[in-house]
Order: sequence, then C-alpha cells, then structure tokens
Amino acid sequence: MQLTKAEEQIMQILWELKEGAVRDILAKFDEPKPARNTVSTIVRILEKKGFVGHRQFGNVHVYHPLVQKKEYSKTLLSGVLKKYFNNSFPAMASFFAKENDLSLDDLEEIMEEIKKEIKK
Repeated sequence: MQLTKAEEQIMQILWELKEGAVRDILAKFDEPKPARNTVSTIVRILEKKGFVGHRQFGNVHVYHPLVQKKEYSKTLLSGVLKKYFNNSFPAMASFFAKENDLSLDDLEEIMEEIKKEIKK
C-alpha cells in the first residue's frame, strides 16, 4: 500500500523517533508546522491502514510504527521497478546512473555494495 506525501512525512518522523505522541511528531516538522489536528488525523489514518499502532497513557496516545522503513521501502521500490521499468533492474539502474551523471567510480562503488549484500 502506498502512502500519501503527508502520511509518508509522518512515517519518516515516526521511524526516526521510534515512538511519539502527536506533540513529539509535530515538534519534528520545520516551520511552518502543520496544525496539530492535521497531524492527529493523519496518524489515525495511518493507524487504520495498519502502519501505526499506539499505547495509551491516560488521555495521551503514544504512536509507534508497525511497518518498518526497510519493508515499506522494499515494497515501494518494487512497485516503481515494475510500473516504470518493466521489472528490469538494469533498466532502472541505467536510468538513475544517467539522470544522476554517475562516474565510473560511483558505479564501481555501487557494484561493491551489491556484492557485499549478495554474500550475506
């Protein structure tokens, strides 16, 4: 399931915080900060979608991610790979190499990282 831009922004904050109340999440936003009610509504939507859980302390809800960042990233990037690059990793890598004007050294560094991951 893909998140909206606002939902993803809040998830990024929760992944960083590990857990937090709405006020903690709101404190991480740059100025101009969104309204507290907006953040609260989005967190509740994320909870309904199964991305966030909470513990209650009196009338304060402390939220925590139920979906890990790595898991969401993997799903999102797999969708991009399938939707835009016909499920071809070489096509996607080539696109990003060209768009970001990567040098041969950059590409060799990427290859070394891939080799390390494969050996794991």
